Amino acid sequence: MKYKRNIEILEKLVEEHAFVIPLERHRNPDGTVNVEQFKANWEKRMEAFEKIRLWEKTPGFDGRDPLQEEPYMVFLPAEEEARGTVLVAHGGGFSIRTGCEGPNVALYFQRLGYNTAILTYRLAPYTRLDCMADMQRAIRILRANKEELGINGKITVMGFSAGGMLSANCATHYDAGSPESGDLAERQSCRPDGTVVGYGALTAVSFPKPFGMPECAEGDMYGRDREERLYLAAEKNIRPDSPPFFIWQTLSDDGRFGMNLAKELSDMGIPYELHIFQGGPHGLGLADGENDLGMDIPHIAHWATLCDEWMQMHGLK
Repeated sequence: MKYKRNIEILEKLVEEHAFVIPLERHRNPDGTVNVEQFKANWEKRMEAFEKIRLWEKTPGFDGRDPLQEEPYMVFLPAEEEARGTVLVAHGGGFSIRTGCEGPNVALYFQRLGYNTAILTYRLAPYTRLDCMADMQRAIRILRANKEELGINGKITVMGFSAGGMLSANCATHYDAGSPESGDLAERQSCRPDGTVVGYGALTAVSFPKPFGMPECAEGDMYGRDREERLYLAAEKNIRPDSPPFFIWQTLSDDGRFGMNLAKELSDMGIPYELHIFQGGPHGLGLADGENDLGMDIPHIAHWATLCDEWMQMHGLK
């Protein structure tokens, strides 16, 4: 199978720490985030993989950012066929790509027996709605090609920080597909079967915006106006048929964000599991030392084992 080589490529890159950019290298001398570095490193590392393009021509995509390719995913097959798939979305505030939260996580869960797919979604200057469209399309593509890929059609979205916000959005905004569409992918549902939110239950509606961000900012990741902020606040859009949620974070992100999302899920009767760990900052990924913070925190690293058990409980493996 042509995608098996992706596993070998990824194993080598992870061994070389290729997706980790140490915290001290995150900023330019003037204090601004080195956005170009993150984008360039991601695309350089992704060159060797067999990619699955989400569209022949992405709607609304143009050359406004030469450091971004059209959205795609990298598929890593499980050893056994007819297994569930974990679609992994990195973080980075919708402006950069934090690699340790994408490829490293995808390899970890592939080794546990899942099919995994690493999503490369659009970043600013594209909008968060564009990012949502990319994840929704990726879910449809996976289902439309399940025979070729050897998967069972059950898709779990798993994201971190901005990717966690994106995963929660796609678990609250979805449709059953368009049966009459000439595009096979567009006939598929984009509703995920499970949702994993890693330190991404962040909202600008229920509480003051996190990280000390001003209430009004150009290119706001939380929404450009009140209406869009409400649309993007996952806790305000939970549906009676939303998929189950696995939510984890640390106290550094204010436990109210996770608890508030869990409370709203409970009110709607949606199964969830919530873990708020003491200690450890935002951005830990697997919390195994392979992150930009260089932090290995075994207690928090338990989240991945707990998540695997939770997915098995829900028949997602």
